[in-house]
Amino acid sequence: MNVIRTAIADVLILEPRVFGDARGYFLESWNAQKFNEAVGHDVTFVQDNHSRSRQGVLRGLHFQRTQPQGKLVRVPQGRVFDVAVDIRPKSPTYGQHVGVELSGENQRQLWIPPGLAHGFLVLSESADFLYKTTDYYHPASEGTLLWNDPALNIQWPLHEISSEILLTDKDRQGKLLSELD
Repeated sequence: MNVIRTAIADVLILEPRVFGDARGYFLESWNAQKFNEAVGHDVTFVQDNHSRSRQGVLRGLHFQRTQPQGKLVRVPQGRVFDVAVDIRPKSPTYGQHVGVELSGENQRQLWIPPGLAHGFLVLSESADFLYKTTDYYHPASEGTLLWNDPALNIQWPLHEISSEILLTDKDRQGKLLSELD
């Protein structure tokens, strides 16, 4: 596994070794020992989630304040632009973000540690999005950061979609970074 460090020290891009031939390919999508070595400490995942979305769907930027979730995300089918925003109050990278394309073709995974907001935009006709979480979903502590907050300056690749952005009311009404407490 190749580990790529990002501008936010704890956010990692993980590239598994892919073994391919005329029959197809094989890759190891999860190995606790290798993952823990990459992040530098033991991580326990408690839940796996799977979503399927069509082109133009933008989910996020979601977070949980009192029960923050670390997420290991990947896209086995399709393409998404995935974003992690550091909203940890005392972090030296507070307000900064990392954006990376995840796809069935590149097989990359993104490790988003607890305390960050997360979202993605579907670029392909559809995409399957799989993620492991370090804590359970806790609706009472959930929040949404506005996906297009000018303070974040996220360069969403909107030119790559042929439809308009599809948002839930929750995502449309997210808070600005300046409104987080």
